[in-house]
Amino acid sequence: MHLLIIEDNPDLLENLSDFFEARGHSVDLSRNGLGGLRFALENRYDVIVLDLMLPGMDGLEVCARLRREGRDTPVLMLTARDTLGDKLEGFGSGADDYLVKPFALPELEARLTALVRRARSQSARTHLIVEDLSFDLDRLKVERAGRRIDLGPIPRQILELLMRRSPGVVRREELERAVWGDDPPDSDALRAHMHALRSAVDRDTAIPLVHTIRGIGYQLAAPDDR
Repeated sequence: MHLLIIEDNPDLLENLSDFFEARGHSVDLSRNGLGGLRFALENRYDVIVLDLMLPGMDGLEVCARLRREGRDTPVLMLTARDTLGDKLEGFGSGADDYLVKPFALPELEARLTALVRRARSQSARTHLIVEDLSFDLDRLKVERAGRRIDLGPIPRQILELLMRRSPGVVRREELERAVWGDDPPDSDALRAHMHALRSAVDRDTAIPLVHTIRGIGYQLAAPDDR
């Protein structure tokens, strides 16, 4: 898992970092709400561990801001506040789970693993991700490294098929059939749409993802997966 931990207690933050890194997870750390929110908006995480009481911005506001920005990363709140009202307030801000301090580290890991597994199962139906390129099928929203990409209907349809098959090669005939059925236009039409797609996806980046396989078709993959 790739975790973001937002916690202002330095001893607890160090314990959490040591535990999860020893278990093979990658961890980013923040000791205040504003810094944690910036991390969460600028990077992609599997799950966020969020303290409730934080300097700068409390955990409730951090979580609420994330949800208002359309980020659906699972959030587990850590706090010493254990009343039902506190928990309902946490869930109301958009949290997915709630763990009261003190807690056992293996239980925290188990809860996070369950959140990530559930999120991935749901996301697999509505989100396509290849490297830093994401496609939200529900909202027809395409982003690369946080940059919004606007595509027309046909390039978007081509992108969905290429991402679903990544890193496999999709033949020209299959792409044409998927887009135009049994009555494809002239041979330059697909080439034109692929040019538009490549220009949008690979613009301002040193790592191209859209590749032409000469005489065969097209591929969407990172260089290491080709």
